[in-house]
Amino acid sequence: MRDLWVFGYGSLMWRPGFDFEESYIGTLEGYHRALCVYSHVYRGSPENPGLVMGLSEGGSCQGMVFRVDGSQREAVIDYLRAREQVTSVYLEEFVPVEIASVTVGGAPRKVEAVTYVADTTHGQYAGKLDLEEQVKIVLKSQGEAGPNIDYVLNTVDHLKEINIEDEALYELADALRLKAKP
Repeated sequence: MRDLWVFGYGSLMWRPGFDFEESYIGTLEGYHRALCVYSHVYRGSPENPGLVMGLSEGGSCQGMVFRVDGSQREAVIDYLRAREQVTSVYLEEFVPVEIASVTVGGAPRKVEAVTYVADTTHGQYAGKLDLEEQVKIVLKSQGEAGPNIDYVLNTVDHLKEINIEDEALYELADALRLKAKP
């Protein structure tokens, strides 16, 4: 069975939850990372939803791409579906991801990777919220995986650690840190 590539742009980057053979920074064209999904389970509840990342159309997104041995392909897809599709707010898609650090004939290597795109027709799709609204929601919400602020700050810290720029997310993190100070 052929290997599986997985593209992560939120918590999958820093907590994939599956074994992989190798990982790289990858770029997905045509989508950008956005805090555009209301979380009813992991970082919020139906009564007090949090916000989590989704891929929205337009632009590009850098994240981590993981290669999973083919013998683990089905198990990892099952795991990802159980993790990402709890409320069916994401669409599972196979997308071309460019790995600039690995070249083939001098050009960056491209792989087909599974990822999860925000379903804009789903009731949990938040769309583009302004900074003030994002801060308000993130500061007050908590779910099964912990406080929403931890999710956002962990994602930002990981992005900085691997030198991925995300101006909007960095601005949100700065605002959260300022408001969360005792």
